[in-house]
Amino acid sequence: MSASGQEHPTLSIGDVADRTGLTPAALRMWEIRYGFPVPVRLDSGHRRYDAGQVDTVLDVLRRRDSGMRLDVAVEQAVRAAVGTARPARSSVFAELRRLHPWLQPQRLRKTTLIALSWAIEDEFCSRAQRAHLFGGFQHERYWAPARGRWGELARGARSAHVFASFDAGTEGPVTHVPLDEDHALLREWLVLCDAKGLSAGLSAWEVPGQQGVPEKERIFETVWTVDPVAVRDAARVCARAVADAGLDEEHELELALVGPVQDTKADLAYVTAVFNRVVAYVDHVRD
Repeated sequence: MSASGQEHPTLSIGDVADRTGLTPAALRMWEIRYGFPVPVRLDSGHRRYDAGQVDTVLDVLRRRDSGMRLDVAVEQAVRAAVGTARPARSSVFAELRRLHPWLQPQRLRKTTLIALSWAIEDEFCSRAQRAHLFGGFQHERYWAPARGRWGELARGARSAHVFASFDAGTEGPVTHVPLDEDHALLREWLVLCDAKGLSAGLSAWEVPGQQGVPEKERIFETVWTVDPVAVRDAARVCARAVADAGLDEEHELELALVGPVQDTKADLAYVTAVFNRVVAYVDHVRD
């Protein structure tokens, strides 16, 4: 994660090597062994970094040269970078479109969006072990019918955070994250499951100008993915929002999501299972 958290990554691994004095091989070794620096991957597979990561690499080198063990130097430098960063008030939808433009938005009715959300919860959130879960419910009336469901999903999770305009504190294993009225995440429908082997994410915005349209027939611009790298990028947006709300003072959640994604290919069996669930739920929701 960069110190700024907001710059567009444009530096190649060779550029970072030139600015830090490390070799590209050393940077790749750091990424594998310590989970830092974390690049954005282009469609070609090439790595791209931002200037904030260069600053953090230089901080690691300063700490190492002062006698600190390299693993400790990396942890402390990354912690310092995360702690001093100004959290980006971006939305998951915007970040997914910026970093993964191949995720083309689909216009879905609310009934279909509900079905897709339930499918992700059933096939990913409920099965994953030690997952980081995030949900966006905007208002209490949307959270109330999901409270029991998310309480169960969160029991086997490493963390579970729900973004909303209200503050319900902590309900069992679920932590509520109250957001300012102008926060982008407050206007976003969101379900994320960041877990080894079972990552999935969904983000949606209601299309403006639908006054008078029945609730279940409203249209949402929606992106969803089972790409673990894209889900991790979305989870980092959520982690920054949790820290911004003062609920991650030690930045443990952000640090847990700073490492590389080990599983970079989706399990087609689960993709098929989600699709089947969606079809079943669409019929159920429309009844």
